[in-house]
Amino acid sequence: MKSELSLLRKVGFAEGISALVLFFVAMPMKYIWHNESIMNLAGNIHGFLFVGFMVMLFITGRKYKWSTSIYVICFLAVIPPIGEFILDKKFFKPLSEK
Repeated sequence: MKSELSLLRKVGFAEGISALVLFFVAMPMKYIWHNESIMNLAGNIHGFLFVGFMVMLFITGRKYKWSTSIYVICFLAVIPPIGEFILDKKFFKPLSEK
């Protein structure tokens, strides 16, 4: 069980970093400085990692027998750019220490 949770945390961390890069580097470059050089790459990487996080969330949740409400809370928590880091600290890290 810990291997799924460990992978979920790693994918989540990468997803969180990609969200920060997308929202605070690529988007300002596009909309303020009209430079789209990294927008597509950052968007594609973030999208891939977000889908990977959702897949790992489902796999891990099945192993831990999470309720639907836990899935919904986790999904909503990762929508803001720093949500993944908060979710990891408050929910995933304590689970991994058990």
